[in-house]
Amino acid sequence: MQILYFAWIRERIGLPKEQVRTDATTVNELVAELAAREERYALAFSDLKAIRVALDQELSDFDAPLDGVREVAFFPPMTGG
Repeated sequence: MQILYFAWIRERIGLPKEQVRTDATTVNELVAELAAREERYALAFSDLKAIRVALDQELSDFDAPLDGVREVAFFPPMTGG
């Protein structure tokens, strides 16, 4: 599964994207796996209220299933202007 990181999430993790193998069945489980990897991931995912997620380029929720998903993107909320 391709994981994309944007803005300050990318800066904290130090990667724009990565390919991961996971047993996670939901976004929440994926986040828990990533956060358990090392401190930079834990720091990036420490406040999920400040993060949005898209599954295959569709906005989603953290309790959404990952079955069949090929791409997960994490990014901060966007403001218009």
